[in-house]
Amino acid sequence: MRTLKELDPHSKRVLVRVDYNVPLQEGRVRDDTRIRASLPTLERLLAGGASLVLMSHLGRPKGVDPAFSLAPVARTLEVLLGRPVRFVPSLPSSEATREAVAGLAAGEVALLENVRFEPGEKKNDPVLARAYARLGDAFVLDAFGSAHREHASVVGVARELPSYAGLLMEKEVKALGRLLHHPERPFWVVLGGAKVSDKIGVIESLLPRVDGMAIGGAMAFTFLKAAGGRVGASLVEDDKLELALRLLERSRELNKPLLLPSDVVAARAIREDAETRVVPADAVPEGWMGLDIGPATREAFTSALAGARTVFWNGPMGVFETPPFDAGTLAVAEALAALEAYTVVGGGDSVAAVRRLGYADRFSHVSTGGGASLEFLERGTLPGIEALGGLSPEEVAP
Repeated sequence: MRTLKELDPHSKRVLVRVDYNVPLQEGRVRDDTRIRASLPTLERLLAGGASLVLMSHLGRPKGVDPAFSLAPVARTLEVLLGRPVRFVPSLPSSEATREAVAGLAAGEVALLENVRFEPGEKKNDPVLARAYARLGDAFVLDAFGSAHREHASVVGVARELPSYAGLLMEKEVKALGRLLHHPERPFWVVLGGAKVSDKIGVIESLLPRVDGMAIGGAMAFTFLKAAGGRVGASLVEDDKLELALRLLERSRELNKPLLLPSDVVAARAIREDAETRVVPADAVPEGWMGLDIGPATREAFTSALAGARTVFWNGPMGVFETPPFDAGTLAVAEALAALEAYTVVGGGDSVAAVRRLGYADRFSHVSTGGGASLEFLERGTLPGIEALGGLSPEEVAP
């Protein structure tokens, strides 16, 4: 994987794919974490004498939609970077955009409009990739959170220009590669979230590699029902019951503990003022939903993780965004933050829990990629990494 060490940016116009898919509220950036994560790469290139053309996606617009414009991001980036940022409102592939960036001088920065306004972006249209390539002399991929997408601004353009991994990409690959290739044991994985289907690949890939796995969140109910439990109105993927049973059997074959909740916090509705009960996870009353792991499960998960030397966590233990169903997720965050271990957290709600508690600096690595981190752990690579030349053993060394 070619890195910035191999790029001399002096007098070059460098096209940088960043991940500025940030939450907006009333035309303002609500969380600038991903923008801040890009700053080391941008500052390195600017210090080397480059001009920068930045591109990113934002949300999932259906064509051009002002609600998904990156204009608010340009204003925030300008403050964080401490220099002017020229926002280019035309379509990234247009002649107007090409003219707008042609005169950039060393040290100047432009941010293009949302690449997903381009109809060929998600199709990895080669014509669009070539149009992107005309905007720069070199390409830097620093959007780890998008590196699992075979899109024109991620993979296509990398085939058209001399291409390199940014510092964030390098950091993510190093951190996640350590989990796959050099974990200190015991190695545990904690998974949560809504759907088993989102995590099938990573469960199958990691089960043989780990010393134990704990599963919470709504996805646990598919396993509990597959094992014969009664889960009431809890969220279940009925078409994945057979798969869940097979994964439980596989964990027994490998003699690897796969922990499921023993109790849950249940309610009839997802509301802050809802009546709640703590009930056995495999005996949720009819009409009630399990919405968080219960106190006994929190204690069991914390106890199992106590001796771990490596932990990967992805996904909330309950409906984290609605108190009181955030207690399980916060308990896991506290338990992991207290470990003397190599700890990696990825996924929006997991990261939000860590940040809410002010524990981000107590984790070894907080990943900017939810789906990308899962796919990397499943496959050991990503389309974006392959487009940069793939990985060498040194890049996944601890």
